Amino acid sequence: MATKQIIAEFLVKEFPQSKCVVESIGECSSIISHPIGFDELRPGGTVSGPVLMTVADVALYAAVLGELGLVALAVTSNLSINFLRKPAATKDIVGHCKLVKVGRTLVMGEVMLYSRGDERPVAQVMGTYALPAKT
Repeated sequence: MATKQIIAEFLVKEFPQSKCVVESIGECSSIISHPIGFDELRPGGTVSGPVLMTVADVALYAAVLGELGLVALAVTSNLSINFLRKPAATKDIVGHCKLVKVGRTLVMGEVMLYSRGDERPVAQVMGTYALPAKT
């Protein structure tokens, strides 16, 4: 299992363009946030879908790393999102991930996305990560 600090440092090194912040890593879980500003908004004043997908994908990846260690070549093989309500244009997006199944070759998880401070989810995401073959 990798710690919050190890995962945060790994993500900064490997994905320096990302604005995602590791808030916590737990048993088969993670919480990731992303600050929201003008660059994250789409017409109509709502958070863009790609930002929401990014938070969900990073939350899944961080939970996988927390559970299995730094598996750099774990890759997203599926990501499905249900948009539930308009996110706040002035609040961070926070993703709460819970891994549902950790197998030898695939890891499945669910991420609930929220506008910080609002308990009503803005999106629900299911995702699968493929793990590299062990040699």
